[in-house]
Amino acid sequence: MEVLNNKTAARRWVMHQRCEQRSLGLVPTMGALHAGHISLAKRAVQRCDVTVATIFVNPTQFAPGEDLDRYPRTLENDLRLLRDAGVDAVFVPAVDEMYAEDFSTYVQPPDVALCLEGERRPDHFRGVTTVVTKLFHILPCTHAFFGHKDYQQARVLQTMNRELDFGIEIEICPTVREPDGLALSSRNRYLSDDERRRALGLHRALTVACKAYQDGQRGTKVLEQLMRAELENAGIDSVEYAVVVNSQTLQPSVHADEEAIALIAARVGSTRLIDNQKLAT
Repeated sequence: MEVLNNKTAARRWVMHQRCEQRSLGLVPTMGALHAGHISLAKRAVQRCDVTVATIFVNPTQFAPGEDLDRYPRTLENDLRLLRDAGVDAVFVPAVDEMYAEDFSTYVQPPDVALCLEGERRPDHFRGVTTVVTKLFHILPCTHAFFGHKDYQQARVLQTMNRELDFGIEIEICPTVREPDGLALSSRNRYLSDDERRRALGLHRALTVACKAYQDGQRGTKVLEQLMRAELENAGIDSVEYAVVVNSQTLQPSVHADEEAIALIAARVGSTRLIDNQKLAT
């Protein structure tokens, strides 16, 4: 597995693969890898002739006061996991390799970014669309792989890919969970034992909403109330949102249909967690 530390080396490696007519899968990450990330890498290896992952903690998607400095860095372990997964190359740039001191060009995210995470984390998606655009240019791939757990991010990037004509096939891969249902996240390592136990309330709340939908409940307000009640029972410290919306537009509706998705953002202790589930599945 090649480790590429600068844009010149990355472009050279990718151009060689593309000149050989190989399909190329891209797996962008911020490191601190877990089984969810590795499932993306393995899917890319399965689908594509060659696979390149990226490890870059992107500062432009963190707001002041968020956990940029605290975000875990585990490069040596990350490289081992990617190598074991069959990844062919990893792009590991420094911040100044991606953003010059006078950097000022950002990619405006699409309208699907305006709600939910976009309301609560100003400029977050601007940082995401900018860094992913840069990665698409540095590493011009045929396929890119993202996780369903960051569902709004996935919709933002699908829309950007379509509207800006990147021509990349984007695959959204299933959320990977612990045996007890907790969605895997690099931030789970922040949780104490008690906080982790309470964090299971997110998955239970989604499960309650899914069961109610499958039992015939279609009122979104009722479904949202059921989720909030379960989150309160679990001892979640604060709920930023617990909503049922259309999975394509992320806009609310009075009645849930087969396109409905439930999304939650909540804090357990000082740790912010997100999770989601399509109701019809």
